[in-house]
Amino acid sequence: MISTLHLARLKAWGAHGFTATGVVTALLATLALFENQPKACLIWLGVALIVDGVDGSLARRVNVQTVLPHFDGSVLDLVIDYLTYVFIPALFIYRYIPLPEYTALVATSVMLVSSLFCFCNVEMKSKDNYFQGFPAAWNVVALCLYTLAPSPWVTLLTIVVLALLTVTRMKFLHPFRVKRFMPINIAVTAIWLLCSLSLVHDHPAVNPLVMAVWLLMSAYFLGVCVWRTALEWFGRSDA
Repeated sequence: MISTLHLARLKAWGAHGFTATGVVTALLATLALFENQPKACLIWLGVALIVDGVDGSLARRVNVQTVLPHFDGSVLDLVIDYLTYVFIPALFIYRYIPLPEYTALVATSVMLVSSLFCFCNVEMKSKDNYFQGFPAAWNVVALCLYTLAPSPWVTLLTIVVLALLTVTRMKFLHPFRVKRFMPINIAVTAIWLLCSLSLVHDHPAVNPLVMAVWLLMSAYFLGVCVWRTALEWFGRSDA
């Protein structure tokens, strides 16, 4: 019969194992790049995004830090996140997203280097669990660029601006950690993910209704970020 301690450890290792599946999705996304399948690459990055969104809550529920104090799940998470949020999306953008001539290598290098600051920043999260500075979510950026297909110069400007925002204190929403409006945030995230899947699957064709909903959900995220940042500017971060 399994003891309570052994059961707790089993659950904790299970939580870490769930996090570790992100490295498998990273491999599958990379293989999709090798096989010239951009849609499959984005879908696998989307799976990794979902895993990363819920694994923290799972780890806290089974109390992994107390049960397995010798194994740092946060380091495991960061290693996988750099692959799926930064490195593979940078390769995707380098290969599939048009940039001005001779700028692709510089642009993707800016993404990779600026993200190092984000991952090493000990003040990455605010007290109410917003990201402080752009959270190196280049997987989301890659999806948006692929879906919206802006001009090469707009793409380059977007990359530069987001890289610069990494070193600011602008607030970015973490839909699974920010408690205020959490049910709405999670619902909007779910709708956004479903719309994203549809847009990627149908690309380059566009369903106007799906695109409109996707843009509306994206506007919600942007609005929350601006609202929360403005609260801090006016000294009302606890409002």
